[in-house]
Amino acid sequence: MKILVTGGAGFIGSQLVEILLAEGHTPIILDNFSNGREENVPSGVKIYRKNLLSDKVEKIFEKEKPDIVMHLAAQVSVAKSLENPAEDAAVNVLGTVKLLEYSTRYGVKKFIFSSSSAVYGYTNEVINEESPTSPISFYGTSKLVSETYIKLFNKLYDLPYTILRYANVYGPRQRSDGEGGVISIFIEQLLNIETPIIFGDGNQTRDFVYVEDVARANLLSIANADNQVINIGTNTQTTVNQLYTLLSNQLHSSQMPNYEAKREGDILHSHLSNSKALHYLKWEPQYDLNYGLENTVEYFKRKMEIDE
Repeated sequence: MKILVTGGAGFIGSQLVEILLAEGHTPIILDNFSNGREENVPSGVKIYRKNLLSDKVEKIFEKEKPDIVMHLAAQVSVAKSLENPAEDAAVNVLGTVKLLEYSTRYGVKKFIFSSSSAVYGYTNEVINEESPTSPISFYGTSKLVSETYIKLFNKLYDLPYTILRYANVYGPRQRSDGEGGVISIFIEQLLNIETPIIFGDGNQTRDFVYVEDVARANLLSIANADNQVINIGTNTQTTVNQLYTLLSNQLHSSQMPNYEAKREGDILHSHLSNSKALHYLKWEPQYDLNYGLENTVEYFKRKMEIDE
């Protein structure tokens, strides 16, 4: 199948593109390279360097007529969403709506959307897909509003969808600048003998899911889970303090972190049930945290050697 992957040069998107190629699909990348990187893209894959909001994006649909749209491109920074909610909404909501319009206009067979556990907000419970949604950031709100549009396009225009709500994704190629994941940030700081910062007391928990598992969930969504919302997580939780200890041990570092005030918009606990993913996608994580961290640490070590 011909599959348009928005954000296909990015951290998750590029690894999804590799899996799609291995499975015999024809991925096409739409990316403005604000976060994506050329070196992430496999050779021979067609790339369109366009902003989601560009009117020229419709020409891509008209020319390529993709069978599937996998929408990963987004403004992903919680902090930036609080600083500039209008920009966050423009990229995440309006960008999604435009893709939905083009998908219905040009015969797309399915729309697969990368959402986030940020739609849930505060909770101390294990989160399933029926848990209340009450975002505490504009980023989480923009993802939830996009989900609503996707469901309505399905109702009005019969456009099939699968919505995947990711836990905290980590792994090779994740950027440590800007709103990089905490794992990539800690690794680079420890490798550079810098003092990492933990916001809050470090007892906040996250459900860390490895990027290859997330890419595989997208692949499985092509033929499964029509018109379903599905959590993609490990059904476990790890405190930031525990994570820091694991990484320090792997890097043989005795560097102690600094603790600063918690950030606005950060959830306290994240623990996603993945029973629905197992039922509809036959998906469960293949990689545990220790394996994933080892791979991620090795990636950043190699990257540092290359950059030197």
